[in-house]
Amino acid sequence: MPVEITWWGHATCTVEDSHTRVLTDPLFVRRLAHLRRRRGALPPPDARYADVALVSHLHADHLHLASLARLAPGTRLLVPRGAPRAVPGLRRLSHLRLSEVAPGDVTEVGRVMVRAVPARHDGRRLPLGRHRSPALGYVVEGEARTYFAGDTGLFDTMAKEVGPVDVALLPVGGWGPYLGDGHLDARRAAEALARLGAPSAVPVHYGTYWPIGMDAVRPHEFHAPGDEFVRLAAEHAPAASVHRLRHGESVRLEVAR
Repeated sequence: MPVEITWWGHATCTVEDSHTRVLTDPLFVRRLAHLRRRRGALPPPDARYADVALVSHLHADHLHLASLARLAPGTRLLVPRGAPRAVPGLRRLSHLRLSEVAPGDVTEVGRVMVRAVPARHDGRRLPLGRHRSPALGYVVEGEARTYFAGDTGLFDTMAKEVGPVDVALLPVGGWGPYLGDGHLDARRAAEALARLGAPSAVPVHYGTYWPIGMDAVRPHEFHAPGDEFVRLAAEHAPAASVHRLRHGESVRLEVAR
């Protein structure tokens, strides 16, 4: 059975594997604070249905309470350990089955296993964020092993911590004209793909949200990262197939084991 991946925009994807639906970092709004969705329609209502939703870290564009509130009752929700203390609004989502996880934790959902892995990123709830939670990535293992990186920079033990994977969902940009430490741009994402040795990759976390009033500030940082990643991945990881999806587009991948 193939794995099917749909990119809804930003870091929000649906991964369907072994009749199990996994939703990553749900974000279902046109505007978030100073950010406006500039490309791609909002995910349709059926995107809110999943067996499990994964939250990679506490930043509001990844842990978005109003979007989580729209998930179907009974959805399993995995969040970084300490998240309910840092974001008390999580406790009001009583219709969800919430679990806190840390790197190394494995959760069985349907016919897949979800393993939390480290990420190199500031995991605080900004702008105050007194309580810290680890930023995470996740490996979803069913018929395929799919790595959702969340937000991360390169780190020396990435390949060891993540392990062998068939598909890598890698952030290649951001939501503003400058990327700080703890992020992947197109070049660093291509290097990450080479380190991981994944035969397939899907670029995410680019070309969706942009600060209001900054359309003319470094617009190539909004438009270019997907194509740049395709080009650079061909140099750094020539054996890998890169699937640059449009918003709402899906790819079905056959996995050979």
